[in-house]
Amino acid sequence: MNINRELSYRELFQHEHELKHTPYEKELGFYAAVKAGDLDLVNKLYKPLTADGYGRLSRDNLRNMQYHLVISVAMITRFCIEGGMQPETAYTISDIYINKLDECTDTTQLSTLHREMITEYTRRMKQIQSGEAYSKNVLMCINLIYDNIYSGVRVQDLAAKLGLTPQYLSRLFRQETGTTVSEFIMARRIQAAENMLKYSELSSIDIGNYLSFSSHSHFIASFKRLTGMTPKQYRERNFRLNWSTATGE
Repeated sequence: MNINRELSYRELFQHEHELKHTPYEKELGFYAAVKAGDLDLVNKLYKPLTADGYGRLSRDNLRNMQYHLVISVAMITRFCIEGGMQPETAYTISDIYINKLDECTDTTQLSTLHREMITEYTRRMKQIQSGEAYSKNVLMCINLIYDNIYSGVRVQDLAAKLGLTPQYLSRLFRQETGTTVSEFIMARRIQAAENMLKYSELSSIDIGNYLSFSSHSHFIASFKRLTGMTPKQYRERNFRLNWSTATGE
């Protein structure tokens, strides 16, 4: 392979088709926001795997997204270690998400996984930067919730996996997080639903089923209680916001 010839061809092709990678400074700014645990800034700088600015690493769209997700995990892992996360924890989280990547069969699942990975690292960095520390049982409970968010996990299931009584786990969780286990689970499910409404074309019914809500009406009521909008209103609002951002309005 003649790398110089390939490089010249790629640069010419990208110039003619106005294809540009994300500016280096903006990319560093995003990783620095994750490192700082600044979720608001991360959400502002976040760029879906389907957006322009990512290099073309494969002609296959699914494989191209998989490659970029691995790169994203690797970069975030290093930044978080620099920010104070224990290396073993950072690398193990990276392994978990790369293993989950193998289970994704479409671009929607990859997009959701990408967003969840970024949120998980940012959330943990926020705890580190603020000096917050949860006990081992609460941390394990939170991890189990994230790992089983689509399966309708219950307090009883979590307590059984941790070898605790539901009553003790509920009391401990509320003391350390300021919320109940059930409220935390619901908040994470709605957060996952928000991401799907923003970044996928799944219908509201499909999203509710995917997140194991008992009925579509239950999903709508729960979503509106936490966000103040129905899933339809939320998707329409974010569509308008994304359109305004793209057109500079």
